[in-house]
Amino acid sequence: MTLRLVVFDVDGTLVDSQALILGAMAAAFDAVGAPLPPRAQVLGIVGLSLPVAMARLAPDADGAALVAAYRDAFFRMRLRDTAPLYPGALNTLDALARDPAVLLGIATGKSRRGLEALLDAHGLAGRFVTVQTADDHPSKPHPSMLARAMADTGVEPAQAVMVGDTSFDMDMARAAGMAAIGVGWGYHPAADLHAAGAAAVIDRFDALAGALGTLWEAA
Repeated sequence: MTLRLVVFDVDGTLVDSQALILGAMAAAFDAVGAPLPPRAQVLGIVGLSLPVAMARLAPDADGAALVAAYRDAFFRMRLRDTAPLYPGALNTLDALARDPAVLLGIATGKSRRGLEALLDAHGLAGRFVTVQTADDHPSKPHPSMLARAMADTGVEPAQAVMVGDTSFDMDMARAAGMAAIGVGWGYHPAADLHAAGAAAVIDRFDALAGALGTLWEAA
């Protein structure tokens, strides 16, 4: 049996965390007295590790203070609200998990603490055999997270796929020698995902199985 690996991004791919991210960013910039960048610019950096994201958003501000303020605000906000799964996400994960040849993983710019809280809230803990977070790796699009995911599972790049909503995910997959599938409901436009090398861009979760099948048939 040939093992396959499907690695998911989280924010903008599995969960709609837009409201939490924007709220925490507003609180963080207010805390340090810096002007909040436009909404589109804030959402455009989702997926990067926080220090890298803050450096891009506010190169002249105190990056460490922004990161600390964001983490504090996000933690307080997620105690009240949990980012919802996108429609079809749970059914798709369940269907993939039923295939003994398919292993599921995560590669996210979130912290491990934040990710574990999210997975617990949605009953997803234990579904992913490899979980890579910003705590242990350079920021996307560096391929470190995907290289570790493949090492953990023993799956070769030709049998591994990254699923994400940003060009950072597509670039990371390409750097790791993997194919990538973009999702059109996240934070980067579909045109950007295609330009970054997505093998396909889907607009609903139930299209993922077909896109994966097409990739694996061609491998």
